[in-house]
Amino acid sequence: MVTAGPATRVHRRRRRFLHGFLVHVALAIVGLIVAVPLYWTVASALSTNADIFAQPMRWIPAALHWQNVPAALSSAPFDVYFRNSTVVSVAVTGTTLLSSALAGYGFAKFRFPGQRVLFVVVLAAMMVPFQAIMIPLFVMVRGLGWLNSFAGLIIPGAVSGFGIFLMRQFMSRLPDELCEAARIDGCGELRLFVSIIVPLSRSALSALAVLTFLASWNNFLWPLIVVQNTAYATVPLGLVQFRGSNSTDYTGMLAASLVAAAPVVLLYVLMQRQIIGTFATSGIKG
Repeated sequence: MVTAGPATRVHRRRRRFLHGFLVHVALAIVGLIVAVPLYWTVASALSTNADIFAQPMRWIPAALHWQNVPAALSSAPFDVYFRNSTVVSVAVTGTTLLSSALAGYGFAKFRFPGQRVLFVVVLAAMMVPFQAIMIPLFVMVRGLGWLNSFAGLIIPGAVSGFGIFLMRQFMSRLPDELCEAARIDGCGELRLFVSIIVPLSRSALSALAVLTFLASWNNFLWPLIVVQNTAYATVPLGLVQFRGSNSTDYTGMLAASLVAAAPVVLLYVLMQRQIIGTFATSGIKG
């Protein structure tokens, strides 16, 4: 057996050090690209309009104007916007988790005629852009009388092709022996699903819940199409309306945008480990 000499080992250590150094430099550059605009947004939201347009640019505000936040929120019915977004996002997340878990379990652990064809349909649905189906979807929602209602905001997003795909990929990795042993012990399919499959899929369900909540909270195009009443407007629509009536109040717009983004940012920070872990493992087995 030939062992590497001292010079070879030193060369390898230098290569590993150089590789790690370059990776950290690249990550630091990317982090700065993301962090600098975010810092400027936060600083500007707590400044004045004069400070925003000052020359040269002021990276550190002369004073922090915390009153910008309550002033911006009180100038529009943001309590209604936040309530509507919360109701819609929670409902869409719950229905998506239920439908994705059930369909993913069926695709992963059962064999039935047309299974592959149906799964291909699910994959195809993921590839169709929303802009291609929004007009037919709007016609259907209008025909059902769901315009300006929570039903029109929630039901079209109750099923997710991506969610079904993610849960199918994750559940395919669960040992079939667990299901067989439970069936031998007399466990029914519903109890097997609730007592065994769902607890084992908790990380994937958590990741899907976060991603679905984020997408629903930030969704702008579909609420813009089906909602013409302020009583059902969500946060993205409310921000657009606020900008239209306060087009020169830049600090107010930035303050309102930060408050609107705070819930989803906090949720992602708390759940990022589940999201990364799920994507790192769900695509191993096809």
